[in-house]
Amino acid sequence: MLFNKFKDYLSFEKKFAANTIAAYLRDINDFQKFLNDNGTKISKEINYSFIRQWIVVLSEKKYSMISINRKIASLKSYFDYLVNIEIINSSPLKGHKNLKSSSKIVIPFSEKEIDQVFENFESSDMNNRDKLMIEIFYSTGIRRDELINIKLVDILFDSRVIKVTGKRNKQRMIPMLPNLSSNINDYINNSDPKIYLFESKKSKKLSTSTIYRVINKYFRSVSSKVKISPHVLRHTFATHMLNNGADINTIKEILGHASLSSTQIYTKIKLPKIVSDYNKSHPREID
Repeated sequence: MLFNKFKDYLSFEKKFAANTIAAYLRDINDFQKFLNDNGTKISKEINYSFIRQWIVVLSEKKYSMISINRKIASLKSYFDYLVNIEIINSSPLKGHKNLKSSSKIVIPFSEKEIDQVFENFESSDMNNRDKLMIEIFYSTGIRRDELINIKLVDILFDSRVIKVTGKRNKQRMIPMLPNLSSNINDYINNSDPKIYLFESKKSKKLSTSTIYRVINKYFRSVSSKVKISPHVLRHTFATHMLNNGADINTIKEILGHASLSSTQIYTKIKLPKIVSDYNKSHPREID
């Protein structure tokens, strides 16, 4: 019962996405299983020593620091909730500091790889839906779930923007390039979707697995990168925008980041280009 109330709290008060809620509940269940193995459960008696032991177990199981920090963050939210409803007096994670981890930089596709994918579309009779899907990802930096949930009423052709609902149900307007707007309009006229822009045969929105299959199908043939996903296309959009002179605050707004620090990761990706341009352009550069 208490667990269900916490789920409702995450959904209705915190307005977390369904996938985020599922991850939180899974992490808390993992901790409870650990406590069960040690003959106890989440209660007032739980102190930081139990959490420290769990961290050790997770580390021995080869979980990354990022994964462990995420699990602890889920647990912290649950304990904070228990404090708020006066089940426990204080959170055992009150003084906890995140484990230090090296942030992984997602390597974007090159402009050449992007061009090659679209050239492949032009030179053969490939799926128009798949082509438009990739074009939207690359032209807007949209998230996977945001693309899946685009409804026809969200596409404002007169203003040339797409209304998307991002994390925590925050809505934002993303501009469309003229060519993208035209291609979306052509796709709608030819495929006749009912509610969502991209639908299954039963007029339901596409599944996550379908989106991943599309991205992998077309990018595996042009790229040797280990990581290929909609998220990589999102990084690619931001990196290419930055490399071509876009203001970082503009990128932040289009991506829907809550803070500039989330967007600044792309300046790290841009660094090799900065170094290359510097070496090529400085008057004292010696061949």
